Amino acid sequence: MLKLSRLLLQSSSRDSLSLKSLVSEATIDLKLLRGLTTQSGISTGKSAAKVFAPYSIYKGKAALSADPLLPMFTKLESGGYKVERRGSIMLTFWPAIGERKYDWDKRQKFALSATEVGSLISLGSKDSCEFFHDPSMLSSNAGQVRKSLSIKAHADGSGYFVSLSVVNNILKTNDRFVVPVTSAEFAVMRTAFTFALPHLIGWDQYTNQVPHCASKSSPTAAAALPQLPSSEWDR
Repeated sequence: MLKLSRLLLQSSSRDSLSLKSLVSEATIDLKLLRGLTTQSGISTGKSAAKVFAPYSIYKGKAALSADPLLPMFTKLESGGYKVERRGSIMLTFWPAIGERKYDWDKRQKFALSATEVGSLISLGSKDSCEFFHDPSMLSSNAGQVRKSLSIKAHADGSGYFVSLSVVNNILKTNDRFVVPVTSAEFAVMRTAFTFALPHLIGWDQYTNQVPHCASKSSPTAAAALPQLPSSEWDR
């Protein structure tokens, strides 16, 4: 009877250790999966499917959408990875051509850097900010194409006017979009941008990486590199 009791205790102890091991491995796999999903979208087993989740605002004269673009990583000789190019929040504007009709072919883009995102999410109800972009700023072609994004608070504090001006002296065009954004819509943007900010600078991959001693057979979460983010200067 005593021998049987000891055998049962040993079996129970082995099962407990096995369960702890399974839980530990599952936790590691969950962290790894979260890291891979953050960069490459949803895995279908064969290939990673890219996820599109823009936040769009449609108004009478123009529409506005915001998409997060992940950073680009480069592999080091040591086998690790570092951020080569930070991500951004891509704002896309396109004009209205009728009631609830918009011309997507005439869209213009403005990529908010991490610092510009910080300026936007820190705006008060009566604050304003403005950003300027020039792709040829440090060359002899500076000023040929200029983009200006302005965010101005309504006088009554009920929201903001978000406007984009694009002057292209090469194509002889001058586009301007103005989208009134309510305080509720801006609250959604502020919250979403705040959530996305650590991902834009790659800190989510840094904090979610699997410790080297956690699993000898598990690949690192950084093994899945994101594709190069599209540029605001490309349609």
